Amino acid sequence: MIMTLARIAALALLLPMLSTSASAETVAEAFGKSAPGTSGKADHTAWSTLLSTYVVQSPDGINRVRYAEFKRSGHAALKSYISSLQSVEVAALSPSEQFAFWANLYNAKTVDIVLGAYPVKSIRDISLGGGLVAAFTGGPWKAKVVKIAGRDLSLDDIEHGILRPVFKDPRVHYAANCASIGCPNLMPEAFTGANLDAQLDEAARAFTGHPRGFSVKDGKVTASSIFDWYSKDFGGSSAGVLAHARKYADPASKRELERLSAISAYQYDWTLNDAAR
Repeated sequence: MIMTLARIAALALLLPMLSTSASAETVAEAFGKSAPGTSGKADHTAWSTLLSTYVVQSPDGINRVRYAEFKRSGHAALKSYISSLQSVEVAALSPSEQFAFWANLYNAKTVDIVLGAYPVKSIRDISLGGGLVAAFTGGPWKAKVVKIAGRDLSLDDIEHGILRPVFKDPRVHYAANCASIGCPNLMPEAFTGANLDAQLDEAARAFTGHPRGFSVKDGKVTASSIFDWYSKDFGGSSAGVLAHARKYADPASKRELERLSAISAYQYDWTLNDAAR
C-alpha cells in the first residue's frame, strides 16, 4: 500500500518519540546533567524584549507574531541573542535554568527560521534538509541549525533528544512552540529558571483551556493532535490525557471533562501563527 503524504507526515512526527537511537541517547547524556551546586544563569533579557515587542496576545486566546515587522526590525537582534546562547556553558546551569535555556533556544531558533523564509503560509513549507523523511514532510526540524558545546543540534534534538527525555515533564509541550496556530502559545516573555514552574503552569492552563487544546460538543471531546502524537508523555491513554487536562482546567471545564472517559477525535492547524492573518 502506498503511504499518503499525510501518513508520512504523521509518521515523521512520531519517529523522535519512538526512537531509541544511540545518537538521541548521546544527546540526552551530553546535556542532561549539571554539576552539584551549580548556580549559573543564561541571560534571556534580549529574547524577552523581542517577545514583548512582536508577540500579539489576540482576543481569541491565540498568541500571534508580527513576523513582517520582526523581520524588518528585530531579526538582527534575534540572531545576536541566539549567538549568545551558543556560548553558554549549559552544564553550569541548574536544572530549571537548563530547561529555560533549551526552551528559549528552541523557540528563538524556530522564529529565526520562519523569519528567514517569510512570507510563508506554514512552517511545514520550510525545508532545510535533514534526511529522507524531512524531504517528504517538509519542515525544518531535522536539519542541524545550532551548535552547543561543539555539538550540532536540530530542533528535534532539542525537543525530543533533550527536553522530553531529560526533564520528563509533559509541560514541555506547552513550552516548545512550532510557529503554528495549533501549537500552544508562544509566550510574550522568555522562560527563566526562577519563574519556570509558574510559567509552565500558565502555558498549560492557556492551552488545555482553549478549544484547540480540548473542546467538548454533544458529549464528545476533540483534543489537539499533540495528545495523540505524544500520548505516552500524558499517561499513554485517553484516560491519562483527560486526567492531565483536568489538572489544569477551570472548574466548569473540569466538571465537563470528568463526565468523559475517551477522546473522540484529534485535530491540529499548521497555519503559521502570523499576526498579519
